This record gives sequence, structure tokens and C-alpha cells, in this order.
Amino acid sequence: MIPPGFIQDLLSRVDIVEVVGRHVELKKAGINHKGLCPFHGEKSPSFIVSPTRQTYHCFGCGVHGNAVGFLMEHSGLGFVEAVQDLAQQTGMQVPEDERSSEERERAAQQRQRQATLSEVLLRASDHYRAQLKKTPRAIDYLKNRGLTGQIAAQFALGYAPEGWRSLASAFASYDDPLLTESGMVITQGEEGEEQKRYDRFRDRIMFPIRNVQGETIGFGGRVLDKGEPKYLNSPETPVFSKGRELYGLYEARQGLRQRGYALVVEGYMDVVALAQHGFNNAVATLGTACTAEHVLKLFRFTESVIFSFDGDAAGRRAAGRALEAALPHATDVRSVKFLFLPTEHDPDSYVRDLGADAFERCIAEAIPLSRQLMEVAGEGCDLSSAEGRARMLATARPLWQTLPQGLLKRQLLGDLARRAQLPDQELMGLWQVGGPAAQHHDDGREHPPEDGHAGGHEQGHEHQGEARPTKKKEWKKDWKPSGNWKRRGEPEDETIGTPRSAPNVPADHALRMLLLNSVWWERLSPDDHQLLHELPGIHGDLINWLDRYLLNHGASAWSVLEAALAEDGLLDRAKRLLGGLHSEDESEFEGLQNLLKKLWIVQLEAETTRIAASNPQGEEFERYKRLLAQIKTLKIPNSTPS
Repeated sequence: MIPPGFIQDLLSRVDIVEVVGRHVELKKAGINHKGLCPFHGEKSPSFIVSPTRQTYHCFGCGVHGNAVGFLMEHSGLGFVEAVQDLAQQTGMQVPEDERSSEERERAAQQRQRQATLSEVLLRASDHYRAQLKKTPRAIDYLKNRGLTGQIAAQFALGYAPEGWRSLASAFASYDDPLLTESGMVITQGEEGEEQKRYDRFRDRIMFPIRNVQGETIGFGGRVLDKGEPKYLNSPETPVFSKGRELYGLYEARQGLRQRGYALVVEGYMDVVALAQHGFNNAVATLGTACTAEHVLKLFRFTESVIFSFDGDAAGRRAAGRALEAALPHATDVRSVKFLFLPTEHDPDSYVRDLGADAFERCIAEAIPLSRQLMEVAGEGCDLSSAEGRARMLATARPLWQTLPQGLLKRQLLGDLARRAQLPDQELMGLWQVGGPAAQHHDDGREHPPEDGHAGGHEQGHEHQGEARPTKKKEWKKDWKPSGNWKRRGEPEDETIGTPRSAPNVPADHALRMLLLNSVWWERLSPDDHQLLHELPGIHGDLINWLDRYLLNHGASAWSVLEAALAEDGLLDRAKRLLGGLHSEDESEFEGLQNLLKKLWIVQLEAETTRIAASNPQGEEFERYKRLLAQIKTLKIPNSTPS
């Protein structure tokens, strides 16, 4: 990793007006420079470059960042490549990171291996594109599907010929092991004369799959005529994982900003056909159900996602899996909706037969996540009977529990209670929402209890038999808490907010360390990323912001992040939560790992408590035992989550 101090020094030496000016025609406008935004189509300039702040901002699409971010976004460079480009312009030498020589060597070998595989896949893509141009049958097929040459070029569409060894003409050695490792060639039998090698893709329209950096990482192939399988994907490789990648995301980046939402469909042709009709914000899962990683990746680019499914039974099942994947990430500031087309249509056929305006109306009528959850929970339930309502609640509870804490979760509880003909408070009690264990707020800090008791339930008043009703005490202005809880309104301790003040909860401290050491984000596991994203309230919001910032701009010094937070209106909230943030604060990565262990323990203990309350049997009991074992392991020094 590149030290944050170097990034800060680099940004202080470059002139962002000069960097942007190589790609955008800028004109002086007061103390700033103005031009047409390169990230969305516009006729009047709304793209501002500030030489004093060394940032750019578009008031039309909202994109903003520094010089490094501009090169990454505009030129498709990775973070390291963008830094190296700027460093070369200023004559600076990019320093080595702090990892051991063995770690750097392993990382370099992995990057080289991935780069080599991407080069093989890119060469194959170029070969397929060349074959498409000289195959009238394939060209006619795309034309009959309503696609133009411009769209085919935008998505780099190609054609894999019918022969068994077509790629032999594109590579110097057809026996190259990289062709097998990249998934382009299938090998059967032991090495030697008896071994058979042949192309995986034959007589198919080829859809290159590119990651967010624009690197070719795999392919999807569709048959031209009748045949099985209709769609064929690349296998899992060191550069390609179906559960993490989305087709069309690289091509849709600008469309996501323009339209403000992501449209998730099921097929490659759906994505391309929608782009042909002006919907340049569509992406597709790669022959697999939508996963939590898919949803999380989309929320790095936009706060609004619409899933589009066929109206048949298979589409409904796919929608159910998408709902489960989206629920843990459905915070109060995000929007998730579901669109169901008539059973005889998919997005490709619908937009071709009925037009873009009709599809736009379908999008406007998409079902919000809350209603979709209610419909899934009530499916097959007779809500006119007590049994049907009980079944509905039994189905809804595990879905509802995966929602992050917030107003959406609380409102949905009320909706479910009314549908089940129960008082809200009764359902809250049944689902243990209002008990002592749940008396917490989104910020994870202590607050005065809502019933006026400092310690929750009063001690020494347990009775056998029927519980005696208690009168709810009203909150009094002069209420004095027991213990050390500090009443609002008292003079603040002068040390509060100073640089060395310790955060109140592990989530505070972890977030503080990541903001001051953003290079550490890449060293965390995907499970740790998901754990942090699922933190409630402002913690989760700031983690989501940080992840999106790092994706677009790479690791940055705190001073750079501070300016970006201020620009997005989050700095005051961050500082109120975390106290003084100063770049001279020192911490070790091991300290962050220890904090994550604490967060894992809290999450797993909450899950075991929930399972224990449901009298688990069979597989659920086995899961309960596994979670207990995980907790025990995490409490051992130097252990890691598994």
C-alpha cells in the first residue's frame, strides 16, 4: 500500500486544473474553472474545477473528487496506476509500502498472474470481435435483436466460430496453460498425446465481462439458434467470481450517475437491449442468484436499486432471493424496489415490443422493498384466519430481523402488526424488540431509558403467578440517573473532543482508525467489510461512504478525506461521533483487528441468543453450536473470525 503521507504530498504538488484540462476544455469562471462534465451529457457547463481546493465537482450529476480520483474515473485507471501517473508527471518516486518483502513479493506475483490472465482474456475478446465483423450470420442475429453497431462496440460484443480450436489462430501456442487457467480452453485427459484440448465457447455471441476497472475477466456466450445451454459462462478463475461480479457494471457507471439508480436484470441481452433504448444503467447477475456482495457492490455506486424480474414462478423465486440479499443493506437512506414484467416478457422483449416509454412506466410503478416483504410473508396465507396470520408472522420474522436498525425496520413492524391484527406493542414484546436487551440506539451509546428507569427493570419486585400491572412512569425534567450516566445540559468536561479522547464503543474506535488509516481497508477480509457495512446508524453510513470513496479515489490521507466529508455534508456528524480526528494519532493495524473481533463477538452472541430463544432443533441446533464455537475461538488471543 502507498503511504497516505505520500498521497497528500503528491496532491499538493499537482495542479488539478492542468490534470483535468488535458481531457476537458475549461474556461476561467471567477476563481474557478468551468467546463462541460465528461461524466454525463450536458449542454450548459456545470463541471467546476477549483484550483484553491484542488478538487472538481459537477452540479449536474454530483460527481466529485481530487486529481487521483479524476484519472481513475475518466481514464479507467486503478488507484496505484493513477498515483504512478501523477507521480511521473511531477518527478516523484512512489515509495514502497510497509509490508514485509515476502508479502510484497506474493502480492506482486498475484497481481502479475491476474494481469496475465486479463491479457489472455482481452486477446480472446479482440479475436471474437474480429470474427463477428466477418460473420454475416452473427451480424444479422444482432440486427434482428434491434442492436446497432455502436452498442455492439460499446459492449465489445463478438462471435466465437463453430470450430473446436478457433482460438489457435489467436494465440501463438494453443497448449499454453494460461488458456486453460483463464477458462477459455477445456482440457481432458492426462498430459501427453492422449490429452484433448478444445475451445469452451463455440458458435456463440460473446459478451465480455469486465470489472469496474474495465479489465476483461470472463465471458458469457449465447447460442445463435436452438441449443443448450442457452447461456454459457466462464468458470471460476483467479480473476472471475460469479457471486461477486455484475455484467455491465463497467459500462453502466455513467448511467448510474445520470439516472440515479441501478436496474438489475437477469440476462446479458437484457442489459444490452436496454442500453440500446436509453437505459444505460442496467446490470445483470451472471447466471446465479443475486448475492449480498452484488447488492453491496451496487450500493457503492448508488443509493437506489431496482430489481427487474419476469412475472413467472421462476422470476418470483429470484425476487425472493434478491430480497433476502438486499434486506441487510436496506438502511433508511437507501431505496430498493422490485419490478415484475408480464409472464410473456423479459426486459429485452418488453422494451423492443412496447418501447422505452412503456418500460419507464413500469419502473415508476416498481414495488418498494417494504411491500415486497409483506407480499412474500403473506404468500399462501389465509389472513382471515388466526392460523394464516400466525403463519404470515412466522415467515416475516426472519426477514424483518435481517433489516438494519432504523425507522424502516420499526415502521415495518407496525405494518406487520396491523396486518396480523395485533397491537404494535404486543408484537414488539413477542419479538423481544422492547426488552432490556434491545434498549439501544443506533449510535451504540447509553441513553436514559424510555420508561424513566435508569437500570431497566426494577429489582426485588418479582412475583409468582400473574404479573402485577405496573404504571408507566413519565419522563420528568429533573430526573436524575443512577450510576455515572451524564445528564444532558450539564457543563461538558473540557477534555471531551480532544484528539486523545477514547471513543465510547468499539464501532467508534474502528471507524476512527479506518478514517485515519484508509489504506487498511484493503487488508480487511470481505466478511469484515460486510460486518462494518451492517453497523447501524451513522457508523454504517460512514463506512458506506468510505468504501465508495476508496473505490473511486483510493486510499487518502485524513486531510483529503476530511475535505471530501465536508463536501458531502458528513464531516460534522463524523466529528460529533468520533471527537477530534487528527492525522498525528498513532495506531496499529493489530488494534483494528482486535476491535473487529469484539464486534464479531457482539454480533455472534446476539445471533446465538436469538436462536436459543426459538428452541432450535436439527440443523439450526448444529448452527447454534458452531456459533458458540466461533465465539469461543474469537475470545482466544490472536484469533481471527472464521
